Amino acid sequence: MARTKEFDPDAALQSALELFWRRGYEATSMADLVEALGIGRASIYATFGNKHDLYLKALERYGEQQRPLLLAELAQPGPALPAVRAAVRRFGAEATAERRRLTGCFVTNTAAELAPHDATAARAVERSWDHIETLLHSALVRAQAQGELPADRDPLTLARMLLVLLQGLRVVGKASADPARVRDAVEQALTLLD
Repeated sequence: MARTKEFDPDAALQSALELFWRRGYEATSMADLVEALGIGRASIYATFGNKHDLYLKALERYGEQQRPLLLAELAQPGPALPAVRAAVRRFGAEATAERRRLTGCFVTNTAAELAPHDATAARAVERSWDHIETLLHSALVRAQAQGELPADRDPLTLARMLLVLLQGLRVVGKASADPARVRDAVEQALTLLD
């Protein structure tokens, strides 16, 4: 007869996400995970696989938690350009908020730490970025169709520029104590939508 799990795998995955997000992949040991999750090493391996597998599952969970917010912001009915501006400003504000400044963005952190030498992590980062780019592109196409964005602007190129800006904001926001640096970059970039 199989034993039932004596812990909540969902809660354990959330704890792993928070630990990896704060400390990164390399700085998080299996002993750290055992302590943070409150379960034995064997239970971690049996439920989630190895440390790398658990990290990737935590990264996927992070995406599941973050994606709906941007979708809700950019897919709402009505004018699209104000929604794009609000989303970019939100990213800038989050990047400099003390709580987020200490951890940054889990996807951006993964891009910097693992993607250059870990093809699986790189694919997960690309999927996240593709999602953001697609949402921005769709909103900008809608803005152009509604006459909010000039006809000579390329929505795909603008979406890509905004994606790169958002990732840069997250890096600068994490490392810089000067929120004006991020705020000014946001406002200057948004002039390209006029």
